[in-house]
Amino acid sequence: MTNFRLRLRPLLMLMPVVAALSVVAVDADARVGGGRSSGSRGSQTFSPPPSTRTAPNTTAPIERSMAQPGSTFARPGAPATRPGGFFNRPGLLGGLAAGFLGAGLFGLLFGHGLLGGLGGLASFLGLVFQLGLIALVAMLAWRWWQRRSQPAFAGGPSLRDADPGPRPSYGLGGLGGFGGAAPQPSISEVKLEPHDFDTFERLLGEIQTAYGNEDLAGLKRRATPEMVSYFAEDLAANASRGVVNQVSGVKLLQGDLAEAWREDNVDYATVAMRYDLVDKMIDRASGRVAEGNDQPQEVTELWTFMRAPGGQWLLSAIQQT
Repeated sequence: MTNFRLRLRPLLMLMPVVAALSVVAVDADARVGGGRSSGSRGSQTFSPPPSTRTAPNTTAPIERSMAQPGSTFARPGAPATRPGGFFNRPGLLGGLAAGFLGAGLFGLLFGHGLLGGLGGLASFLGLVFQLGLIALVAMLAWRWWQRRSQPAFAGGPSLRDADPGPRPSYGLGGLGGFGGAAPQPSISEVKLEPHDFDTFERLLGEIQTAYGNEDLAGLKRRATPEMVSYFAEDLAANASRGVVNQVSGVKLLQGDLAEAWREDNVDYATVAMRYDLVDKMIDRASGRVAEGNDQPQEVTELWTFMRAPGGQWLLSAIQQT
């Protein structure tokens, strides 16, 4: 028993350290997005964006997303593509069709005519052999139709794998140049203008402010419904804890473009941004600071914006570095 207590003592000594680190983790994950990589980037959702001067480190993969890994990114509501053909019909009809085809071929091979395959087998061993041949022919027919009807991926190779080539740069108020993105076979290039980058900088501050004010209406005007659902989830968690996340003093320090592309007539742009902000948790009942302080902290994230034809830019994803 004494030896057990001696072994357990180091673990007990580590518990306060673990608790302190947990508090630090909560502080770091407070701001908009909860410090988690969330959202969708079209066909590039699960492909890491290229590194930039602002975000040279590895980008964290998407944790929360309505997109599915490995999907063909079909439009919502579109029926799933499945192999066609008569022998791919489900249920009894497809099985009978494959069985009659196998029996007919067997009859032809053994000289009993197209429909004499089953009648020409007098022994149990012959029946078993014919059933095996039927299963083999059905399997081969299934695989042939499956290969023939297999849908092609719409995403193509990752933008990161494409030949980067020379990247044009765009200024953002002297805070760093934005580089272009190389085109892909199935993804067309998007040329961004200086006012687009001004919009990204403006949305950074407006979204953080709306989140700090728990202004869901303001968030709905500046982010996709998917991102708003994540913001609402985080705000509800704060309300359950009896705190409000106040965000202020957002200031962009440096930004540059990781990639920009168009797919399904929708524009996407992923921007690396390094910025300062004051991020703290306030107790709802007393108004006192529960977590954080008034000192600005520096954050580097990648924000992806999407724009429908003739529409405005909306935040569609946030990724941590």
